[in-house]
Amino acid sequence: MKIVIAGGSGFIGKALESYFLNKQYKVVILSRSPKTENEIYWDAKSLDSWIDDIDGSDVLINLTGKSVDCRYTDKNKELIRSSRVESTKVLQNSINACKNPPKLWMNASSATIYMHAETQTMDEESGILGDDFSTGICKLWEKTFFETQNTKTRKVALRMSIVLGNKGGAFPKMKMISRFGLGGYQGSGRQYMSWIHINDLCNAIDFIINNETITGVVNATAPKPVTNKEFMFELRNKVEIPFGLNVPVFLLELSSLLLRTESELLLKSRNVIPSKLLKNGFSFQFPSHNEALDHLLNN
Repeated sequence: MKIVIAGGSGFIGKALESYFLNKQYKVVILSRSPKTENEIYWDAKSLDSWIDDIDGSDVLINLTGKSVDCRYTDKNKELIRSSRVESTKVLQNSINACKNPPKLWMNASSATIYMHAETQTMDEESGILGDDFSTGICKLWEKTFFETQNTKTRKVALRMSIVLGNKGGAFPKMKMISRFGLGGYQGSGRQYMSWIHINDLCNAIDFIINNETITGVVNATAPKPVTNKEFMFELRNKVEIPFGLNVPVFLLELSSLLLRTESELLLKSRNVIPSKLLKNGFSFQFPSHNEALDHLLNN
């Protein structure tokens, strides 16, 4: 099997690359800064020779997009929007031009597409979409992805939550601040955190590849969201630091300004469950945050 991962040079892309190489698949990475023999240059905007690797491939996975861990200035907002929309459009153009297009195209999306919810769970059927900058970007991203139908290519939008792993993403920072005694809860602590262990994300993507009936949007999250307060409490316990500085909203806003990020990333309640994966029989290796933390902190 041949898998092409666009924007695959980051934390999630590298985990998927390793996962599929271990299964003896051929993996090609489309990257703005290719460094290895299986990485090919692309600018995520225009068609080029990389289309030869799309043509005849089995699976295309698009992870391209500027990180949202930044201040939402007008410039950054436009980069967040354009990096997602333009890469999706050019990949659609490449599929339109293929003689043998990929059988499956998975495009990244985000669980942040749903409204802030502390009491109501959100799934693919009954979840209520939000109405702010972040959710607007996600809705535009998915609209761009689904607006063209290709009879030979199945499409799945992965609404990913926070991905927990030791080699990137948010978890190494959360672990570090907890060990320095700063791992209290943020804001009220009542906001829900939807998350998924990196191993389960790789397994879920492989599961979707092999289950041709799965189409449309899929929540790539663990089945047990947890409040910010509960998660940080358990993390502190497991790193054996009995105390953690809680951060009220006003202080979080100030620190976000100094760190050039947005407090929304910590304060929004994402109470999302993976109904479609569960209904299709997917089994999570780490369904609870306790199990995920035990594995990550002991490996």
